[in-house]
Amino acid sequence: MGVVIPLEDGKQRDASVKPLVAKTRGDMERVNQLILSKAGSDVAMIPEVANHLISSGGKRLRPMLTLASATMFGYSGEHHIKLATAVEFMHTATLLHDDVVDESDLRRGRSTARMIWGNQASVLVGDFLLGQAFKMMVEVGSLEALDVLSSAAAVIAEGEVLQLSVAKNMETTEDDYLSVIRAKTAALFSAACEVGPIVADAGKAERNALRSYGINLGLAFQLIDDVLDYDGSASDLGKNVGDDFREGKITLPVVLAYRRGSEDERSFWREAIEGGNSDDKALEKALGLIAKYGGLKDTTARAEHYASIARDALAPLPDSEEKAALLEVIAFCINRAS
Repeated sequence: MGVVIPLEDGKQRDASVKPLVAKTRGDMERVNQLILSKAGSDVAMIPEVANHLISSGGKRLRPMLTLASATMFGYSGEHHIKLATAVEFMHTATLLHDDVVDESDLRRGRSTARMIWGNQASVLVGDFLLGQAFKMMVEVGSLEALDVLSSAAAVIAEGEVLQLSVAKNMETTEDDYLSVIRAKTAALFSAACEVGPIVADAGKAERNALRSYGINLGLAFQLIDDVLDYDGSASDLGKNVGDDFREGKITLPVVLAYRRGSEDERSFWREAIEGGNSDDKALEKALGLIAKYGGLKDTTARAEHYASIARDALAPLPDSEEKAALLEVIAFCINRAS
């Protein structure tokens, strides 16, 4: 593990996912092999679409969380490999579906699958990956793990529908938005972490700790993503700064700027987000208003709040290399916005 320097504000300088990557490297090689195997099909378009997204350079954080949360409780079997792969397939399917719903053109700096193969293929290949994920869950034979992951799948779908109901609606409240990301993003983080102690036969307290860690890490992760869309670079994001704005997405920096602004400023947001008047000039004004009302600073503060809860969730657990790696992931998540 690299040198970690605690800061006064609780952040870690040079925090990264490298300790987690190192700790899970051997198991992730097996996960990657299984991903390629299970994404295969005699229907040529299925592996083409699946591999386009699978090979696009994501960190595969969620399956690594599953692997680490199993081995930190002494697990040494095979089930965590299939569960980690199932988690990654659930995540990939969600991205395929998201890009269709959001009409996104780019994902991690590349054309989205829907731009190459169309919306129908993207949705159907996403469904295929979900089916493969559930087959692997059944093969593991743990009803508890199946319950956790299948429940997460249902919650994620609910989050997608909820997002539709608040899309381009400037009356969306902070609570509304947090409900969306709790379902769409944090639910899978939580499930990915909880199935580890389940297959390791850890106790209820350990399982609860990893569930709490996962859901709060997921909330912090998404909020920092929201910040980066207005204060990051395309290389960090895999997309252009302001893409959320151009697509009319309601995120927390926008919610805060809208609610804190004057009536004229709120009128601008309605025209930009609800009316679709979101050209470069409008983006420049949006960035100014978000800065004026502390939208990025306060969104980061919200993320740090959830990061603190995630750290506290792990605090009672015995020290281990896995625990240290999971804690550093929290700091890495927050430091992306610094």
